[in-house]
This record gives sequence, structure tokens and C-alpha cells, in this order.
Amino acid sequence: MTRLGPGLILALIVGFAFLYLPILTLVAYSFNASRLVTVWGGFSTHWYGALMQNEPLLDAAWLSIRLGFVSATLATVLGTLAALALARHGRFRGRTLFSGMVLAPLVMPEVVTGLSLLLLFVAVDVERGFWTVTVAHATFSLGFACIVVQSRLAGFDRSLEEAAQDLGATPFVTFWTVTLPLIWPAVAAAWMLAFTLSLDDLVIASFTTGPGATTLPMRLYSAVKLGVSPEINAACTIMIGAVALVVIAASLLLKREQLAGS
Repeated sequence: MTRLGPGLILALIVGFAFLYLPILTLVAYSFNASRLVTVWGGFSTHWYGALMQNEPLLDAAWLSIRLGFVSATLATVLGTLAALALARHGRFRGRTLFSGMVLAPLVMPEVVTGLSLLLLFVAVDVERGFWTVTVAHATFSLGFACIVVQSRLAGFDRSLEEAAQDLGATPFVTFWTVTLPLIWPAVAAAWMLAFTLSLDDLVIASFTTGPGATTLPMRLYSAVKLGVSPEINAACTIMIGAVALVVIAASLLLKREQLAGS
């Protein structure tokens, strides 16, 4: 086992402190009894109770959850189909273009994605709101879902599918009864990743939203402009915990699948 040198260990400590110390500070001050977010006034859960009485934040949180659920489901379905096309059909005509279009949102700046979708919705004269943000988030997270599922299909034993088809199963029945049950941890992980991306997004939602469709990140960003309150710290702490749980669950599912496949 290779041992890390003192310099590399110091660099890791400084890097992790730079990334996570502000988050830990935010979490700690969400339990601050003082109304001043920079002055510690003792331990208290008062602001979590106050958050439960903040209807605008609760409405925005419920909207974000519904939006994330719908967009993640749409992105996972389309991403799984795209992964099947890329993993099962070899080098078909237009594969490079198709793959590039699916994966482009991964490397494209969110500002460009949001602006292009905004121009599209304006051009087709669609009223912006819940569904435009849903489509935007599904478009953005589609590539992530495709990569997760495609990585599982790359090591899939196709003899199982061939055996089912030899027994008379149609391609759809084969996928539904053989392929999907074997790749479901990857599909579930792709859904969780897409849900997390939707829940955290601010830039794309800001471009594609409309009246009555303010997501939680947008509500928090608007509130921060007027000054950080302890309630915002509490809301951000809950978001951090929710996202961390989803990411951990997705990682455990992928790890379980890798162990099952080895």
C-alpha cells in the first residue's frame, strides 16, 4: 500500500477544509439561538421550528420536490433508452451525433443551457412555469442518467437476454423481465442523481421558470439578497442532509451492483 507523504496529506487537509468548512459552519449556525448569524448565542433548534411556519419556503420546497420527482423520472426513462441504444446497437449511423446531443448538457455551461431553453420556450410561445422547468431539468440530467445506466450495460451478460428470446420472449418482454431487474440498481442510482441535480439547480430554473413556480434554491437566493437569516441556515442544512442521503443511497446501490457483478 502506497503511503502519502506529509506534503500531500497537508494539501488534502487544506483542500477539504476549503471545500467543507463553510458548509460545516453553516450547519453549526443553523442551531444558533441568536438571531445574528455570525454571533453564537447557544445551542437551539428554534429556527427549525420557525422554518416550519415559513409558508413561502415550504411552498418552494414542496414545488422543488415535485419538480425533482417528475424531471428525474423523465430523465431516467429517456436516459435508460438512450443507454440501451448506445450499448446495444454498436456503431449505427448517426451514433456520434446522437451521443453528443445526449451528453452535451454535461459539459455545456448551465447559463448557456438555460438561455437556449428560454429562447426555445419563447419561440414556441409556451407559458413558462412548472412544466418548462421540468423539461429543462430533465434535459440537463438526461446525460448523467445515460452514463450511469450505460456503464452497467457495458458489463451486462447478454447471454441471459438471448436465452429469454430463444424461449420465445419478445424484445420488450425480455427487457422488462430480464434486463431491467438486473440493471435496476443503476436505474435507481440514475434517478437519485437526476433528482439531486434538479433539487440543487438554480441557474437553469432561473431562466425557465415563470410566475408561481419559484423553486427552493431560487427562494433561498432571493432571501440571501436581503441578508442571511437563521431560517435560511436551517433550510440549507435540511437540503444538505437530503442531498447527502440521496447521494449515499445511490453510491451504495452502485457498490452493491458492482459486488453482485464481480
